[in-house]
Amino acid sequence: MKPSLNLRLSQHLALTPQLQQSIRLLQLSTIELTQEIDALLESNPFLETEDGEDGAPGAVPETPEPPAPPAAEHVNSAVADVADAAPEPPAAELQLEAQEWTASASETDHGADADADVDSWVSSGKSGSGSDDAEFDALDIAAERIGLRDHLRAQLAGLVLSPTDRAAAEAIIDSLDDDGYLAETPAELAAALAPEAGAEEQEELADALATALRLVQSFDPAGVAARDLGDCLCLQLERQPPCPERELARQICRGGHLDLVARRDWRKLERLFNADEPALRRAQQCIARLDPHPGGAWRADAAEPVTPDVIARKTAQGWTAQLNPEVMPRLRVNQIYADALRRAREGGQAMQGQLQEARWFVKNVQQRFDTIQRVAQTIVDRQQRFFDFGPVAMRPMVLREIADELGLHESTISRVTTQKFMATPFGTVELKYFFGSGLSTDTGGNTSSTAVRELIRRLVAEENNAKPLSDSELAERLTQQGVQVARRTVAKYREALRIPPANLRKTG
Repeated sequence: MKPSLNLRLSQHLALTPQLQQSIRLLQLSTIELTQEIDALLESNPFLETEDGEDGAPGAVPETPEPPAPPAAEHVNSAVADVADAAPEPPAAELQLEAQEWTASASETDHGADADADVDSWVSSGKSGSGSDDAEFDALDIAAERIGLRDHLRAQLAGLVLSPTDRAAAEAIIDSLDDDGYLAETPAELAAALAPEAGAEEQEELADALATALRLVQSFDPAGVAARDLGDCLCLQLERQPPCPERELARQICRGGHLDLVARRDWRKLERLFNADEPALRRAQQCIARLDPHPGGAWRADAAEPVTPDVIARKTAQGWTAQLNPEVMPRLRVNQIYADALRRAREGGQAMQGQLQEARWFVKNVQQRFDTIQRVAQTIVDRQQRFFDFGPVAMRPMVLREIADELGLHESTISRVTTQKFMATPFGTVELKYFFGSGLSTDTGGNTSSTAVRELIRRLVAEENNAKPLSDSELAERLTQQGVQVARRTVAKYREALRIPPANLRKTG
């Protein structure tokens, strides 16, 4: 077979760096986008933020007060049969998304004027660099919050102690975990701090650490520096006013019988502590009010705020979705540098690349927020009853419905709704919260699994604590409201709501 040259015409889509950047920016969260902007502002001199009072961001508008609970007939009419949550659709190939982005970008490009439009575009909102000293960010405040160890050291600093006692207390504080527990005993900690010391020296160090341990355990929060859960609860009970319930609760915690309390095994507890069931129930309620994680309030992840990307507002025409100006960066291309490079006869390729990168980035950020706003508005249009009546009125909806209406791919909608949040009258929720499948009811209507979960939560909240509803009884109550659901499905949704079974909810 002889070698030959053939000429063939074909079409294929190439993922340019601009398209790749567009797809990547779309799936970033607000915090990740801020970090991306800060990094590019430091490395690219052509990109800058818009300063001045005219574009200064305002405060986040207050979320409207939740409306009054809907009447029973409205709730019942919004309820339908239950179905499992909609599975996450598989991600599409990047070529399909690139086609969408190419078509969307072509609508705003106008030949040679495209770069000029990008240079002058500034999104209304908060600066991504935070260079203005008068502006502050909730994320910055959260980052400056002190941790548990700093909180304990501040209390230690106000005490008059010897250098040895202070060093021992510092060692105890440094050995605590994020929940405020101390895993090692004073003897084990002494052996770890002074492995080469003699037995007598280690014993003296262990005594000093034991004294410092009792001192740290007297600090705020109550229960800190405990060895285990029982010790933590006992430390908290010691600070409460004395009463019979407190003493019985201390005996239960000190004896390591918390598992019996969790199972409500009153008969075995009655034999162990010679107490009747009402007294044991009061002791159980006393234990339930304690905090098993005294250091949890100072954890870094507990201080992380959620800033909504979209705010739902009610207008004369109905509910609308508006972009939160607090999360929108005010970016532009530095026109002075761009003009200087344009007038220069010999512009370096590196500088030209940075200028193009800045223009691409500004355009892609603009397109990112435009896409989020379009998707959010479509979600609001389809879930109007949710904003009026709450989760119980949520209608079933899948990603394909939004994708077909906007002419986008499902994977694009999935990226837009991941880690993007909307402020609603019923709290700030992720955009994915509005999606869920549903089945028809006996009345011909339909509803989403979110509405069924909300109904289960309401039924449990209104039940008699002395005789809580079982899963079978919950299924019967839902059937009476037109929702045909199996007991095992009720159990699955109850566990998803972190509601314990009936035997663990009984308190009276």
